[in-house]
Order: sequence, then C-alpha cells, then structure tokens
Amino acid sequence: MLVSQILRSKGDTVFTITPTETIAAVAALLHSRRVGALIVLEDERVVGIVSERDVVRAMAEGGAAALGRAVATVMTKDVLFAQPGETVDSLLTRMTDRRIRHLPVCLKERLVGIVSIGDLVKSKISEVEAEADGLKAYIAAS
Repeated sequence: MLVSQILRSKGDTVFTITPTETIAAVAALLHSRRVGALIVLEDERVVGIVSERDVVRAMAEGGAAALGRAVATVMTKDVLFAQPGETVDSLLTRMTDRRIRHLPVCLKERLVGIVSIGDLVKSKISEVEAEADGLKAYIAAS
C-alpha cells in the first residue's frame, strides 16, 4: 500500500502552528484536534514538527513556565518527510529506526498530508487481514 492511498482514505487535513506560538497553544491544539503532532509552518514552508513528547519534555525541564516558551524552542527542526508514492513498509522501517510517530507528506515541497505510525499499522493490519481472507476463500474453494 502507498502513502497516497492512506491519505485518500483518511484525508489530507494537517493541523499547523507557527514557530512563534506558545507551547500552551500547542497543548491546546493537540487536545482540541485530538492529534499527537502539529506541523510548524512559516510562510507556507515546513520548518519543524512539534509533538506531545516535545510538550512533556519542555514541562519536565521548565515546569509551568515552559508553557510561555515559543514553539521554535522545542520543535524538531530536522524534519523527515514522506512522499505520496512511498510504501507503508518503507515508512514503518524509517519511523521505527528513527523512533518517530508522525511524518509530514510532501509533494514537490508542498505539504499534502501527514501520516502517523497508527495510520501505517492500521493499513498493514487491513492488508494482512485481506490476504488471510483471500487465502481462506482459496482453501475453501479447493
């Protein structure tokens, strides 16, 4: 299965924030949108990604005062991207190796979606179940 197929079924909505917003704003958006990460955009360009882990880390280091810090101080700046034509297997490997849970999807440097490790696992499970059903049907017909 390809990333583009996942985006077709789940949608291409991406929640974003700017690097000058506060960590408190990140926490509020993560909660209200029920997502685990936000893409950080500056002038329509991806400059980072900020996740629940980043918020927790900032709070552990700085306490409540961390909520007033800018997103730019905690975001991951070295963002890994996925391409719509990549396979689920290749992304699962990359995400596992790098210990990340979200990948923005870009096409010609334009943000077109985001996939999470949960999206990929769900897709993989569906693929395996379909294959098992096909094998069961083949065996039953023999």
